[in-house]
Amino acid sequence: MSSLTSSPAPRRFHAEPLVLVVRHVREVLASGASRACIEVPDPDLGRGQYPGARVGPEGALVHRSFRAWCDLAEGLSCRLLTPRAVDATHVALTFEPLGAEASWHGATSSESAPRHERYGAGSAFSALRKFEDAGFLLPWLEALGRLRLPPDARVLDLGVNRGDELETFAWFEGLQDVSFVGVDHSASALAEARARFPDARHSFHVADLNALPPELGRFDLVVSVGTLQSPGVEDHALLRKLVQEHLQPAAALVLGFPNSRFREGEVVYGARVRNLREPDLSLVVKDLSFYRRYLHQHGFRTFLGGKYDLLLTAVRGALAAE
Repeated sequence: MSSLTSSPAPRRFHAEPLVLVVRHVREVLASGASRACIEVPDPDLGRGQYPGARVGPEGALVHRSFRAWCDLAEGLSCRLLTPRAVDATHVALTFEPLGAEASWHGATSSESAPRHERYGAGSAFSALRKFEDAGFLLPWLEALGRLRLPPDARVLDLGVNRGDELETFAWFEGLQDVSFVGVDHSASALAEARARFPDARHSFHVADLNALPPELGRFDLVVSVGTLQSPGVEDHALLRKLVQEHLQPAAALVLGFPNSRFREGEVVYGARVRNLREPDLSLVVKDLSFYRRYLHQHGFRTFLGGKYDLLLTAVRGALAAE
């Protein structure tokens, strides 16, 4: 790989079409520059307006929202650095290319840990805190807010890891008194979960999701985020087993389908399959279609939301919030 060159002087934009901005940033980064810096009309001066021409000291200006620039950075697999004011009309935006995907995503992993500990304590994955990112937190809060669990409800979390999802139950009135059963293949992650939830009502089991212990019993809610689509998990068979053997007549599921990747601490939108550079949502759409169809056939109502994790909430009986 050639070494990165220094960044060229910022190019100033006024009312040019966005496609020209995109081409410029791509050309700068393709040249090997470490960053691409541009000067654009200050987003705050166009608050409440759609992008459009506005006359300024330098002629017509097109103001785009800061969110639009964040979307561009994400789409170009870049980190957008904090904007800096240039003058009364323009700010400087700097796009910095992201590095390789996080090691836990698959074949690029250089970690020496056993396969079952790729997501364990001390792994690169263990440093991730999804609920500190609004793109994960807000859809999750909406999904849990749809539930009305009975007193002393039992919750099963498949792929529980250290229990981040379970910790969020304490934020909701009526969900604080549930008991948790967590299943994962990482013993070190489960050790952290047990330390976080020491109450004797909670239990955590090292197990293969394709062979759930029959003694787990039945549950009022099953949660699984980013696990069912893992390599080696027979997710369709697992869903049937959950519905037929591990759910109460009135029950709910909250299932998360990954729709993002991580690169150098940044989340990048879009599911990606091996050997394809661009996101391809066809597989996740196919899975969601199967899940929704099967759950509808068994009396569930479903709701689909989320962004970086697509969250399928399914409720049967009286467990849905009004």
